[in-house]
Amino acid sequence: MSDALSSAKIRTWRSPASESLGAKIGIMTMAVVYLTLIIVLPLVAVLTEAFRNGFETYVEALSDPDAMAAIRLTLLVAGIAVPLNLVFGVAASWAIAKFEFKGKAFLITLIDLPFSVSPVISGLVYVLLFGSSSVLGPWLKENGVEVLFAVPGIVLATVFVTFPFVARELIPLMQEQGTSEEEAAITLGANGWQTFFRVTLPNIKWGLLYGVLLCNARAMGEFGAVSVVSGHIRGVTTTMPLHVEILYNEYNLAGAFAVASLLALLALFTLVVRTVLEIWFSHGIAGGNGSH
Repeated sequence: MSDALSSAKIRTWRSPASESLGAKIGIMTMAVVYLTLIIVLPLVAVLTEAFRNGFETYVEALSDPDAMAAIRLTLLVAGIAVPLNLVFGVAASWAIAKFEFKGKAFLITLIDLPFSVSPVISGLVYVLLFGSSSVLGPWLKENGVEVLFAVPGIVLATVFVTFPFVARELIPLMQEQGTSEEEAAITLGANGWQTFFRVTLPNIKWGLLYGVLLCNARAMGEFGAVSVVSGHIRGVTTTMPLHVEILYNEYNLAGAFAVASLLALLALFTLVVRTVLEIWFSHGIAGGNGSH
């Protein structure tokens, strides 16, 4: 009797991957429709509106002095924030993955903090720290140091919201690789810098590039934190996302969608490069496994 029940259970069990063709088509259709509604259509709408009045109008909108200032400021802020987060991300992931120390869990929690805190709140924190009514405010004013409503404040806010990206890409990668190769290099006489550049860095290069790419995309597209600390001084402290908001509120839809299209193209570029990096990274892992 028990053998018959076991045989029946075996016959009725099936793998989750062996669904019927109709079920597979239905699930894939739902995914495609959802992604089309949420991602593809808005992206197409932005690009369509950007070029609705012709290419000359599009170029004219991007050539506007305020738009050019916003683009330059966005590139400047990303050019400062991304390298800072690159150094911090590598150092933090190295410490967490390669060493055991007290407060390790707390450090990981701090790295994840920007993921759980609203960017607007992080911007308000800098207002409390560097505003005119703060403890540092009078000293900053006396010495002519401008943090809020200036580039330093925008950079600080951008660094805060983007610093987890590099570290969060490298930590699991370094933990998976372990410390055996570094220990072997040190045993053979390599110092710390030689071990990092010749052993660790080649092993994490694709994950590092992936993290930098995501960090850069977020830095250029950040709105909430930058909006709080920038002061919205047109042509001076407005980044591309803030400039889009200003133009939209002024009903300058052609200019707003022109600048927004640059951000949309950045998202597409990020997606393409991310896919390429993932393919190269997976091939690198497969090649490395096959060589052993």
